[in-house]
Amino acid sequence: HVQLVESGGGSVQAGGSLRLSCTSSGYIAARLYCMGWFRRAPGKEREFVSAIGSDGSRKYAESVQGRFTISKEGDRTMYLQMNNLKPDDAGMYYCVQDAGWGSNIDCGRAWYQYNSWGQGTQVTVS
Repeated sequence: HVQLVESGGGSVQAGGSLRLSCTSSGYIAARLYCMGWFRRAPGKEREFVSAIGSDGSRKYAESVQGRFTISKEGDRTMYLQMNNLKPDDAGMYYCVQDAGWGSNIDCGRAWYQYNSWGQGTQVTVS
């Protein structure tokens, strides 16, 4: 089972930047797997933000395309660089990882496609 720990959240003014980090521990059974970020704002459904595959493939929500960049450092650390933050970007950000792929990796955008979740890190934009 994989454990995920996020860090890097905080409070910034609109137009500012933050970098979120996620560190994973535990056994990763699959050679191909996806990590990503979801967020949930108060009163709203959790939504997909971005995902990165172990093959380097990347996906972004349309709302963050061009402003956020997802990256990985090795197999255990993932980052989300968030630039030009807007009030709508505020919320709890969760690091996620899926159970892996046998072949033809295609990182999902739905929350139920990820079986490991971190505790979240709060982002506030004023």
